[in-house]
Amino acid sequence: MGTALIVLLGNGVVANVLLSKTHGHGSGLIVITVGWAMAVFVGVFVAASSSGAHLNPAVTLALAVAGKFAWGSVPGYILSQMLGGMMGAFLVWLVYRNHFAETTDGNLKLAAFCTAPAIRNTFGNVVSEVVGTFVLVYCVLNIASPKMGLGALDALPVALLVMSIGVSLGGTTGYAINPARDLGPRLMHALLPIPGKRDSDWGYALVPVVGSICGGVLAALVYGLQLAH
Repeated sequence: MGTALIVLLGNGVVANVLLSKTHGHGSGLIVITVGWAMAVFVGVFVAASSSGAHLNPAVTLALAVAGKFAWGSVPGYILSQMLGGMMGAFLVWLVYRNHFAETTDGNLKLAAFCTAPAIRNTFGNVVSEVVGTFVLVYCVLNIASPKMGLGALDALPVALLVMSIGVSLGGTTGYAINPARDLGPRLMHALLPIPGKRDSDWGYALVPVVGSICGGVLAALVYGLQLAH
């Protein structure tokens, strides 16, 4: 539910800004970054008491690497995050389906589901996702409670963190920094009957997955060194 809410509200603001004939059409990057930050706030706040607010496979893996989360629970959490991402994307399509039909640019329709690079360069794009996710996960590890993960009171700091990453580092790849946020909705883009859609850009799909996971694990290793000293 937490990941579904993140994607519903996060991709929802992207759809509101990019799709034709919406009230928010053309309102820009700042609206998107604030919308995504508030989406994270809502998702973390809702899921904190039941799951520790693991809404991102990169965060879940990093917490496990750092010894803050049981490895045996990792597969179930990642499956739940992926299903949540798909459900959130489905609801965005359901809400904005008329505007998807009115929009002629297939790239904008895809952008309402998943990320794409401003300049397509695989190495540079991976580096951008590694750095963005490193910042996210390193800060989350310093915020998270020692038992399981984030608490409800940590929702606002994490939201502000995501907003900072968006406005500072999001201009290159759209700052996926979460495999479930990108891959789950990308699958839904491929499956849903969206008129005039383009391909789902599977050639790029591994970049936000690999970059996010590498950035998260690197952050966990640096955090471990920090504790050791």
